[in-house]
Amino acid sequence: MAMIDGFKGRSPVRVTRSNAEMAQDFLDLTFRLESGRVVTAMSRFEGPLTVRILGAAPPSLSGDLSTLLGRLRQEAGLDIQPTTSDDARITVQAIPQRDLRRAVPTAACFVVPDARDWSDYLSRRRGGSIDWGNVRQRQRAAIFVPSDAAPQEIRDCLHEELAQALGPLNDLYRLPDSVFNDDNIHAVLTDFDMLMLRVTYAPELRSGMSRAQAAAVVPDVLDRLNPGGRFAGAGSFADTSRDWIDAMETALTDGATPGARRAAAARAVRISRTLGWTGPRQGFSYYAYGRLQVGHDSAAAIAAFETADRAYSASPVTRIHAAHIAVQKAAFALSQGDAMTTIEIADRAIPTARLHQNAALLATLMMFKAEALDLQGGTVAAEALRLDSLPMARYGFGSETDVRARFAEVKRLRPF
Repeated sequence: MAMIDGFKGRSPVRVTRSNAEMAQDFLDLTFRLESGRVVTAMSRFEGPLTVRILGAAPPSLSGDLSTLLGRLRQEAGLDIQPTTSDDARITVQAIPQRDLRRAVPTAACFVVPDARDWSDYLSRRRGGSIDWGNVRQRQRAAIFVPSDAAPQEIRDCLHEELAQALGPLNDLYRLPDSVFNDDNIHAVLTDFDMLMLRVTYAPELRSGMSRAQAAAVVPDVLDRLNPGGRFAGAGSFADTSRDWIDAMETALTDGATPGARRAAAARAVRISRTLGWTGPRQGFSYYAYGRLQVGHDSAAAIAAFETADRAYSASPVTRIHAAHIAVQKAAFALSQGDAMTTIEIADRAIPTARLHQNAALLATLMMFKAEALDLQGGTVAAEALRLDSLPMARYGFGSETDVRARFAEVKRLRPF
């Protein structure tokens, strides 16, 4: 399945925060790993960059990589080109999902430093030589994406992992406008992400810099690259609580029992309330809690989704987050036979899903609207909408079997 023609442009998410705020973001993204471990020295590639594809890559991967490299050249100012050479600085290799899970059970895709390919990674992974925390200058990196996932999942992996191969190594739950956030809401690189890469490769910075050395120059770099961000704004933040992160990880992974996952999500909600968070962390706490209550306590689920929706709807930056909540609210409305509300919810969220290049989300919202139209007796309009949704559904969900299963899942929500 080829990429969707309308998905070739840049992300609609524009940088709106102050440079002082984003300077803190850059330092926290660059000098810590996702585990919380401190990185003592900044690292980046030096010189021109080349990227190759290996493995049984689906046809969509080449087109999506070409589009992404074009954006990186134009928006991040990087000298980066595709290649077929064995000397590529970055390798993107497509690996069957079962092999990826065997190597890293919790990751759908991942990037490692210094590896040339999958076999090189497997031969060295237990020796401690592949460790981002020890890298002082990047020489090469290997990105491993699933060969047998839906095209959108592969593209989303490509965006996040290539960005981390090039720049920031950490994820921050507080970020509303970035793929560098473990909430997995943003599908493609945003203006903020491109700005972080431009800062990473600015001439004022260099590989081996300490956090203090980087902190001394990053504010001026941001003022030069983003003059519109010079207005006053917050420059420091309370770290995301490790207890909250641990609770969310338990809630979001399949290893725990359903009861333990619900309890962990409830704990995350309590922590977010205690710390007075608003915005993406508050919204994500309630979103996770609501999803885990679906099929267990419908009243608690819808109340959680309403709270998450309010948190996300408070800012235009988190409209795409609110569109994810719209799927949950549309499901409840459809199950109640409320066709009008289902259509209204879908109509508000569909343009946002399209702008943010999220085919799976867009197709799902269109499916909900089609079922609601059917409930109203608009069979012809419903069938036309289902037909229109097919390109997005194939890109977002993959095989025809998966697409049909999603249509059937939505249809089963209708009351009979």
